[in-house]
Amino acid sequence: MNNLIKESLTKLKQKNLSNPELDLRILLKYASKKNNEIILSNLNLDDIDVVKFRSYLEKRINRQPIAKIINNKPFWKNDFYVNNFVLDPRPETELIIEEVLNIYRNKNLKLKILDIGTGSGCIAISLAKEYKNASITAIDISKEALEVAEKNLKIHNCYNQIQLKMIDIKNINSKFDLIVSNPPYLTEDQFNNTDPEVKNFEPKLALVGGDDGLKFYREYSNNLKNLMNKSAHFICEIGINQRQDCEQIFENSGLYLNKIVNDLQGIERILSFSKI
Repeated sequence: MNNLIKESLTKLKQKNLSNPELDLRILLKYASKKNNEIILSNLNLDDIDVVKFRSYLEKRINRQPIAKIINNKPFWKNDFYVNNFVLDPRPETELIIEEVLNIYRNKNLKLKILDIGTGSGCIAISLAKEYKNASITAIDISKEALEVAEKNLKIHNCYNQIQLKMIDIKNINSKFDLIVSNPPYLTEDQFNNTDPEVKNFEPKLALVGGDDGLKFYREYSNNLKNLMNKSAHFICEIGINQRQDCEQIFENSGLYLNKIVNDLQGIERILSFSKI
């Protein structure tokens, strides 16, 4: 193995990263002059833009997430542009898409959908691709996040289905068949103690839900009933150990908790409500 590769791998391992070999492969791939598969054992450095690679490596050693370095993160069935103004889409958030597909099995439905706190637009765009007749309103209070979502709308050619708005849910007057959200749900303490990859490179605005992490669920419980059509559903992601608190918050909201979905680690992660 080439000395540059060996040294780079050693540097990554010294940072106790969870997948240093995988990180190295991805950085090499994105610094490659060709589109070939990266095989570390017989890599030809002539095929790599070494200056670009060293720049990427330095960022990763400083704990910048891979997705933020290469401005790309896969979610559901597609890749999405990301930067420091939006969260990297997480695998557990895909459970929102799965639950929507469980509820609305007919993909030809003309669903009217609201995505609250759209960020990169990954949920809205994934739903638009599954339900070609759906019309989606994707909202956020961050101008920079909406610029990222706009970029992803262009990449995935979803302009005809998705309307982006910089607005708070309290100011929305329409009614919807489906409302989805992955709101900020960390407490201030959780945010302060989280990994450098998260704390230093992801937007606090999209992570912290007030002192106890439950601020946005309270807002939703007060507002969503008026935004939902008669047989509408609301599906949201929650943080670790928040299910009981959320059940209490939504108790008098006019919404009925139909289902709790666990993620792959067995953590209660998705709540699915319908209008009473």
